[in-house]
Amino acid sequence: MEQQIKEWRSRGYIPHRDKIHLLQSITFRLADSFPQNILLELEEELLKLPREEQDLEKRKKIEHWLDSGIGCCALKHPKMALIMQDTLLKFDSESYFLFAWCIMPNHVHVLIEPYISLSKIIQSWKSFTGRWALKHNAELELGVPGKSFWMREYWDRFIRNEKHFNNVIEYIHNNPVKANLVTKKENWKWSSAYYLK
Repeated sequence: MEQQIKEWRSRGYIPHRDKIHLLQSITFRLADSFPQNILLELEEELLKLPREEQDLEKRKKIEHWLDSGIGCCALKHPKMALIMQDTLLKFDSESYFLFAWCIMPNHVHVLIEPYISLSKIIQSWKSFTGRWALKHNAELELGVPGKSFWMREYWDRFIRNEKHFNNVIEYIHNNPVKANLVTKKENWKWSSAYYLK
């Protein structure tokens, strides 16, 4: 029997569409990956744009800043990246189908088909990896400031059609190239592109 989920929800920030079997592109980031002062400047800048352009422009700017490597970038540590990757793979084909993923130094991209509530999936990923990171913070010199590893919110976009699906996979796989971490997408070890080569 399929679980009943309230399809649209929000905590006052970003609206999320949570529907079983609805393909979703998800991005979540470390708590210190986007400093508050930069976010405030961005919010002021966005007010100059028409309302319908603000969300897209905000996402583009934040993605640019994330790719520049702000914050502790704890996910660049091989042990932390491996824990994150193993966590994503652990419930593949059980709680969701994982089409693509990429673990960047300060954020993660995934494309999944959820079989349970999307919010529960993301909460389980963040909960396990966040506890692990904080426990091993000093030992691995991850540099995580404070007691929060992950930013509370996340971005999700449901996949509209086959072209959108293919574009999202290409974006996920090319993110390390765009961020100048590698020259070829298949060389980034913490991505599904690495396993497809």
